[in-house]
Amino acid sequence: MALFRRRRRRRSSCHAPFADGVCGAKKVLLVGNPNVGKSVLFNALTGAYVTVSNYPGTSVEVARGTAVIAGERLEIIDTPGMYSLLPITEEESVARRILLEDSPDMVIHVIDARNLERMLAMTIQLIEAGLPVILVVNIMDEAERQGITIDIPLLSTRLGIPAVGAAIAKKRGLSEIREIISHYRRPVHPVPEYSRRLENDIAEVAGLFRNRFTISPKAVALLLLQRDQEMTNLVRVKEGEGFAAVEAKIREKVYARRESFHLDLSLERRKIAERLLSGVFHVPDKRRTTFGEKLSRWAVRPLTGVPLLLVVLYYGLYQFVGVFGAGTLVDFFEGKLFEGYFNPWVTGIVKDAVPWPVIQELFVGEYGVITLGLRYAIGIILPVVATFFLFFSILEDSGYFPRLALLVDRLFKKIGLTGRAVIPMVLGFGCDTMATMVTRTLETVRERIIATLLLSLAIPCSAQLGVIMALLSQAPGALLVWFICLLLIFLAVGVLAARIIPGETPMFYMELPPMRLPQLSNVLTKTYSRMQWYFMEILPLFILASILLWIGKITHVFEKLSDWTAPVMASIGLPREAAVAFIFGFFRRDYGAAGLYDLQTQGLLNPRQLTVAAVTLTLFIPCIAQFLIIKKERGTKVAVAIGLFVSVLAFGSGYLLNQFLLTTGIL
Repeated sequence: MALFRRRRRRRSSCHAPFADGVCGAKKVLLVGNPNVGKSVLFNALTGAYVTVSNYPGTSVEVARGTAVIAGERLEIIDTPGMYSLLPITEEESVARRILLEDSPDMVIHVIDARNLERMLAMTIQLIEAGLPVILVVNIMDEAERQGITIDIPLLSTRLGIPAVGAAIAKKRGLSEIREIISHYRRPVHPVPEYSRRLENDIAEVAGLFRNRFTISPKAVALLLLQRDQEMTNLVRVKEGEGFAAVEAKIREKVYARRESFHLDLSLERRKIAERLLSGVFHVPDKRRTTFGEKLSRWAVRPLTGVPLLLVVLYYGLYQFVGVFGAGTLVDFFEGKLFEGYFNPWVTGIVKDAVPWPVIQELFVGEYGVITLGLRYAIGIILPVVATFFLFFSILEDSGYFPRLALLVDRLFKKIGLTGRAVIPMVLGFGCDTMATMVTRTLETVRERIIATLLLSLAIPCSAQLGVIMALLSQAPGALLVWFICLLLIFLAVGVLAARIIPGETPMFYMELPPMRLPQLSNVLTKTYSRMQWYFMEILPLFILASILLWIGKITHVFEKLSDWTAPVMASIGLPREAAVAFIFGFFRRDYGAAGLYDLQTQGLLNPRQLTVAAVTLTLFIPCIAQFLIIKKERGTKVAVAIGLFVSVLAFGSGYLLNQFLLTTGIL
């Protein structure tokens, strides 16, 4: 995911369509369907230091980096996934706009070798648009494992463009790609031809153009015949008064073929692809079914997919993140290192060096920057976040997430989302702030609002989740009660939001990459990048929160807040000291969970109170960082509305749960 790559900004005097262009360097665009290996190729060519920025006027992020190949400096741009030059989603619109506006010196089209016939249709579109295309047939290793053979040289000859067979994740084909880039000369290639009728229609429209475009007249005419609004607006501006004749001809042709134009064009492109692949693409009569394919089918079928998901959650989230990360590692770092050695040592140093008790409290007191801020950040939060991001990277590299998206799509449609939303939802278990930013990838504003609401409400971040799981696992049944409460509230609020918020749920489609064993180098690189991003983001906030908490203590603000909120705490069955955990939670969710950890170790909470506190705190108002991101992404009104709704629902749910547990005596 581009969101987690290390970010570096460059100053530039170039007038690029979006920020941080590299002056004087040749531009190489990577295009293709989602999940075909574009980002892997991008990382292999550019390394870790890249720039990620929003395309102007959109919330779509575009990654760019530099590569030096054969002594020449190149700018590499990783465009969002696209299926065709006719865009449907915002990501496809941005990718197409970059193709039209950036005047690339090379366009590397990355496709999946197993789906060559279907993906070659876009290669044909890029060629007929007159773009300088290089074809990378990726995931060759999986195709060969299935018994598929592809004659790459023959395919290259027929298309009239350079082509490379590759398995980029395993570094296969990278040297050939670099070689082609370093010696690239724009070939004069044949343009695929359609039926006589369609070619005549295209020629009649293109013959009316009086100006030049960045792509061929044939490609422009085809997009106009498909009623591409963005291209229509562009031609209207370029042609001026002459556009009236173009528009009249388009209306005539569209009306004459109103019932079948899109289907006819799709079938013709498929026939061209079949002719190109005759003798090139060989599939055995009986394809060998690999274990990865079997696992892929099991993952998307409800009967087998749900048990598989439960196994992943149990061993990944519960055992690895909860028990090992929040239990074993936190006990070692927080208990032995900080409480046993570091805190006593640094407390002695500060008290010897600083004569004023009030200032001592700032560094090593109850809310000290070192004894609280660093202890929470490194001793409690770091082990949990590290284990979660390692688990997340393993799932991502294995190709499991797209299968999970297909599995939950039907359920997510009930709450106004599609399976695509599973990525920010799962990422929310790592960091809700990150996940809120990733909701940009959802297609509609309605989906983004619903996803943002649910992330703010019922998705605990990894540090909060790990600490809560470690606490509740000590009380039989408490963890199950917590989980059931959150699940029911998640579904109820989602269904209600889907009915209240206007708009339609979009169609869902997703490219399935192969399922494979994760590569250790990829997993460690992703985990390190995410850990670095997360830790650089949270450590300053932990220090700031410690300072604010210290100020609150010396000004007796916390005592006043505890007094004011005592009736609220009592209504949900908690002691007045629990108010501090909720104050912590406002600064950061994981801070609040760590506050519960301290209360529990002091023996101030019984199992019932701990469960009620955990449910209420999980549902409580988003932390400051997440709230600011919501304000930035969704606007002030939406952010305030979500904050108020979540807070009221949190304490209302806590009150009802406390009454239920008191009445039934379950805990």
